[in-house]
Amino acid sequence: MGSLNGGNIHAAKARIKKTSTKALVASLIGSSIEWYDYFLYGTLAALVFNKIFFPTIDPVVGLMLAYTSFALPFFIRPLGGVIFSHIGDKIGRKKTLVLTLGLMGGATVLIGLLPSYETIGVWAPILLITLRLIQGLGIGGEWGGALLLAVEYAPKGKRGFFGSVPQMGVTIGLLLGTISITLMTALPDNQFLAWGWRVPFILSAVLVLLGLWIRKGIDETPAFKEAKESGNIAKVPIVDTFRYHWKSVLIAVGLKAGETAPFYIFSTFIISYATGHLGFTATPVLNAVTIGTLITTIAIPFMGAFSDKVGRKPLFIWGIVAIVLYAFPYFYILSLGSTLWLTIATIIGLGILWAPVTAVLGTLFSEIFSTNVRYTGVTVGYQLGAALAGGTAPLIATALMNGFNNSWVPVAVYMMVIGLLSLFAIFNTRETKDLAFESNEIESTEQEFILIAQGEVQKS
Repeated sequence: MGSLNGGNIHAAKARIKKTSTKALVASLIGSSIEWYDYFLYGTLAALVFNKIFFPTIDPVVGLMLAYTSFALPFFIRPLGGVIFSHIGDKIGRKKTLVLTLGLMGGATVLIGLLPSYETIGVWAPILLITLRLIQGLGIGGEWGGALLLAVEYAPKGKRGFFGSVPQMGVTIGLLLGTISITLMTALPDNQFLAWGWRVPFILSAVLVLLGLWIRKGIDETPAFKEAKESGNIAKVPIVDTFRYHWKSVLIAVGLKAGETAPFYIFSTFIISYATGHLGFTATPVLNAVTIGTLITTIAIPFMGAFSDKVGRKPLFIWGIVAIVLYAFPYFYILSLGSTLWLTIATIIGLGILWAPVTAVLGTLFSEIFSTNVRYTGVTVGYQLGAALAGGTAPLIATALMNGFNNSWVPVAVYMMVIGLLSLFAIFNTRETKDLAFESNEIESTEQEFILIAQGEVQKS
């Protein structure tokens, strides 16, 4: 291999850094938009959809139906994950992410245009659920692609940080959705129910177009390029995943369960619980979630960078143990009925304790699967865990409270059980921070690394 002079090395380093940063930004923005679209539904399920699309005599039944429609896509997400991860492991990460964003955005805008139950009768909830399922297909393939776009471009020693940034998309999406709905709830109730809730859905069209433009301007990841050039592409990725990586899939499901159930309790269930059982109005609850989400968004990249120093496992374990110990105090603090304590409880749970868990989740996933099935492996593990413990969390929590005379104790126990299962999963995996990826972390000379990152290595 020929030598490079200092100027060429410097230029190549600058190009690598620029490319990595561009990929990271594309991953974050696209992920944020997708989750913004997705979380709008979760927040409005408790405030609007139970009245507009699922009107019943019993408000609890209406809320349960709304939360059921919220939970259903979590079971279609694995299917979306299988479809789009197959494409991602066969033809590339970039093209797949353009498809998922377009699918998600189109369904979201159409939800904002749907007529109500009063206008078209039973077709209203049918169409709503159909569009929600389409959202599920899109988000099913989004997370794994956004994650791999970041981690497969990560410089050596920064994979934890790069892997945490797409996770910020989850909280930024929730933050944008909560802020937009909070602004709309300032309208009189009749106007909010008539048209105000539709505005955030329709405006997502602008964000989707921005995301598509950014994602089209990036190149395929170095790891996938190398796998494609070497012929290391799985013929049927889903088959190879379950044949050779089934233990990793089970571990991923367990890790995701411990991350996602508390998230939906802290961010979604709290809205109906605080407004329906504790006497709060929607605005202070949404404000509390907004503050907690803002704090965790800031904390996530710092936690990701910290994991590059101390490892993924310690941070995940500390976070899950803290959430398990916090389950009972959390609901007790809420029961005090104070807006201040509501906000503090949400900041502690969503803003502080959950941050280290979600910050390392994606990086952990990416490091336990090989390149040729990585998209499929991380997606299937993530979406199965989300289906079992994520979308069902508000539904299960509501059912538990309804079955135990509105007591929050069973919900706290439920959170603790999920956390213990997740701890079992993390103790069955090894620390991964020092493992090298196949492409961008090959142990080589400085010049060889530069050439590899530029895709200019000559195969001998």
